[in-house]
Amino acid sequence: MVRFSVIIPVYNRPEEMDELLESLSLQTWSDFEVIVVEDGSQRDCQEVVEKYHSKLQIYYFRIANSGPGLARNYGIKKANEKYFVFFDSDCIIPAHYFQQLANNIQTRNIDAFGGPDQAHWSFSPLQKAINYSMTSILTSGGIRGNERSAEKFKPRSFNMGFTYEVFKKTGGFSSLRFGEDIDLSLKIMHLGFTTTLLKENFVYHKRRIRLIQFFKQLFNSGMARVYLGKIHPGSIKPVHVLPALFVVGLLFIFFLSLFLDPLVLLVLVALIIVLFIHSLMTTKNLGIAFLSVI
Repeated sequence: MVRFSVIIPVYNRPEEMDELLESLSLQTWSDFEVIVVEDGSQRDCQEVVEKYHSKLQIYYFRIANSGPGLARNYGIKKANEKYFVFFDSDCIIPAHYFQQLANNIQTRNIDAFGGPDQAHWSFSPLQKAINYSMTSILTSGGIRGNERSAEKFKPRSFNMGFTYEVFKKTGGFSSLRFGEDIDLSLKIMHLGFTTTLLKENFVYHKRRIRLIQFFKQLFNSGMARVYLGKIHPGSIKPVHVLPALFVVGLLFIFFLSLFLDPLVLLVLVALIIVLFIHSLMTTKNLGIAFLSVI
């Protein structure tokens, strides 16, 4: 029977950790341990963890701030099981998650896996709009857990797992502060292991609560992608250039509207309408559709 070690790095998120642990305590399959690694937080979650000692097989460790990758590696070294599952601390896990994961692991040869993310009903309109912008085929090419992705699927650390054998061969996560999960996924592929998308094993990912935080996240992810392109030659694909081309295209449209014909702005209007309608059809909410365009 398969058992899992669930490893969660956390930095200054006791409230989110409470929600995550509550969702883990409600799982229909309970053959897993939980390892929480406090990564040098000023607002720790030790009291939150203690609330769940009677509901979960849970262990709490505190380390100096090292970044999420090294915190996960620390958790792996403290784990008792040989199949590791990773969540970000701002996730909520559906009750069926581990039951479905166990079924998949027992019936298929899976070295490493990842799953998509969705917006929970309790999330704010902005968080739901951000979720749309990060997962929609129109805005990101569907690269985050979509079978029709514009690039080969690479597990992300908010919803990811792999075997002890994978950890032994790859050495685990690097010390990168951003992009450490893509870096590891590329290593896994280069070493001949398979990465499997388990669409039914989704999580609810809370994401950022303000636009400026979201902008910083995207900026850091973009910088990480450039760096990963240097250490993993060939890993940058045409889809990764689309955001830059989009920005250049917007500037070009504004330039033409100023010096050639204001009607050129109709191209931008058409794009806004398409995004708004697609988000409205996806989210069934006018406010979220409006925020999705922003």
